[in-house]
Amino acid sequence: MKAIKVIGFFTLFLTLSLLTFSCGGSTEVSTEAVHGEGKEYTSAYVCPMHCEGSGSEEMGQCPVCGMDYVAQADHVKDEHSH
Repeated sequence: MKAIKVIGFFTLFLTLSLLTFSCGGSTEVSTEAVHGEGKEYTSAYVCPMHCEGSGSEEMGQCPVCGMDYVAQADHVKDEHSH
């Protein structure tokens, strides 16, 4: 009977320990750009294709592919991801 209690206690302790440490993680909020770095990701207006060297603080067209810029806020508001 004593052995069963010891095994039960050990099992409970091990289970609680695993749950405690496996569910741990960082709770920090990232301040990085939503998609990446560079003005093609962080400008007020971005190319939907994120062409290198694109992005502007004003409406316009991408100098690389010719697509119209979209507002960064509209581009990421629906959790846009790659």
